[in-house]
Amino acid sequence: MLANTLPPIIAVVNQKGGVGKTTTAINLGAALAEIGHSILLVDLDPQANSTSGLGLDPVRARLNVYHTLIGEATIEQAAVLTSVPGMRIVPSHIDLAGAEIELATMSARETRLRKALASVPEGTGCIIIDCPPSLGLLTLNALSAATSMLIPTQCEYFALEGLRHLLYTHQLVRSRLNPNLGIAGIVMTQFDARTTLSWDVLREVRRSHPAHVLETLIPRNVRISEAPSHGKSVIQYDPSSRGAAAYRALAKELLER
Repeated sequence: MLANTLPPIIAVVNQKGGVGKTTTAINLGAALAEIGHSILLVDLDPQANSTSGLGLDPVRARLNVYHTLIGEATIEQAAVLTSVPGMRIVPSHIDLAGAEIELATMSARETRLRKALASVPEGTGCIIIDCPPSLGLLTLNALSAATSMLIPTQCEYFALEGLRHLLYTHQLVRSRLNPNLGIAGIVMTQFDARTTLSWDVLREVRRSHPAHVLETLIPRNVRISEAPSHGKSVIQYDPSSRGAAAYRALAKELLER
């Protein structure tokens, strides 16, 4: 059975690497699944960290997101179960790195993912897209398909410049590809309450983007870092950790917004 109407589609996006996109995609999905939502995670990053971080071997996946983009498989055919109850993933593969070149020659190249997601199985409660650390064609596909973008931002000063570029890209996508693209929020990651830097960056981002910064702060937490090596979300790996609590709070805040 296919869905008659699409569920919310959240693109987890930031062109800067190392800000916690994959960590946020996995753990937000796990937190939403824990409270009963059926989650589909789409790994759109050629590094396939969401795929491996949930205990799957990208090389062994028979079908992956590349096949859905070029029309050789449906989302339902490519999606596989993860270690998180209630969450499936469309895995990625290193071959996706060459997909941007291949996509560039295709018709409607910026909307291939939107077309693929139009046939998600009925009952899917939320789709989360883990984007690559760039603003290339793969990320444009995610933003063209999404209903909103969630922006993980590391608590460091270089993050401020990246935010300006990303919010400008948001306006371009709204004007040319997806007028319904909203901003779910900016979530500050790797927050260390012991340092002046974290508080200064948080204050500046809140000053610059008061309507978008979420209240939930994702802390520096060793359990968050350890969980992917066990193929688990932090909510499975250590349910009582500060990291697990933070991602539960993020899921609750996004649902309330």
